[in-house]
Amino acid sequence: MNHNAAETDSIAGNAASPEPVLLRDQYGAVDYDSLPDVIQWFLDHDQRVAVIKHAKVEELFQWKQEQSRLAGEDVFNFNRAEDRLAIGILQSVAHNPTERELHAWIAQLLNALDKASKATEDVSSAYDLDLSAASSVVGESQKIPAATTRTEFLFNCWVETLCTAEIRVVGWLYREFYARPFQPDNF
Repeated sequence: MNHNAAETDSIAGNAASPEPVLLRDQYGAVDYDSLPDVIQWFLDHDQRVAVIKHAKVEELFQWKQEQSRLAGEDVFNFNRAEDRLAIGILQSVAHNPTERELHAWIAQLLNALDKASKATEDVSSAYDLDLSAASSVVGESQKIPAATTRTEFLFNCWVETLCTAEIRVVGWLYREFYARPFQPDNF
């Protein structure tokens, strides 16, 4: 899926669209009910998040869901990739309520993104895959003869896409929550 490194302090959306609005209550506390609107803004205006709605990514997500079912994993089955992203973002915020915890979560996402990106790049190069021209990532992966390598490749493609999108939104929320951009070396 080969995305550039996530930049959590700048939004690469439509210049005509203002940044999303994270509402606050009368005491200045975050109104968590506004988070779905923030996520929707990113899905509509930030290309690195909106890619989650692309047909190739949706096919990849459905492949991942099926793999989880076949493996007997006890995971919630989402209808669409964007639903999985939105719930993941909400869970990230809920399960990491302090700055230190959210910082650590973003760092974990960045680490997963880095590993997945390197792995997809290595396999794409080794098997001469052209993911940008292919109409299907799952179809293009059929060029990989070993089933285990193909499965790992597709899993890494999904992780790369999901982490990129989640980092964009959670990084922006971090900045809004703590009045400073995420910096990897802060803690």
